[in-house]
Amino acid sequence: QVQLVESGGGSVQSGESLRLSCGVSGSTYATQCLAWFRQVPGQERDWIAVIFTGDIPNSGIDYVPAVKGRFIISLNDAKNTVHLQMNRLKPWDSGTYYCAATRLALDGTNCRWREYDYFGRGTQVTVSS
Repeated sequence: QVQLVESGGGSVQSGESLRLSCGVSGSTYATQCLAWFRQVPGQERDWIAVIFTGDIPNSGIDYVPAVKGRFIISLNDAKNTVHLQMNRLKPWDSGTYYCAATRLALDGTNCRWREYDYFGRGTQVTVSS
C-alpha cells in the first residue's frame, strides 16, 4: 500500500514562496506517476503538476498553465520524496494540496491523464493579498 505524507504548507503573502514535500513509502511499483493536486472548497480536486519516477531524471513533468513558470516539481534521487517549489504565489493558489500516486506506469507520457489511486491527507496553503 502506497503511503504519502505531505508537509510544508502554511500562510504567506502574495509574491512569496513555499516548498511542499511529500514522502512516498510502501510502493512496490517499478515506476509510477506522482502528482500534486489542489482543492479549494466547493470544487473538485485537480492536478497541477506531475512527474514520472523512471530512470531519466525529471521525466514526465507537466504543469497546468496557471502554474507553469512559477511552480517546479522535482523528485529526489531515491525517488521517495517529491517536492513542489511554489514561487510568486498568488491568492488564487490557496487551497489544500495533495500528493498523489498512480499504480504501475510504464512510461511518463500523459501522467496528467492517469488515474491516481493514492492520495495523502493534504497540506493547507493560504496566500494573502
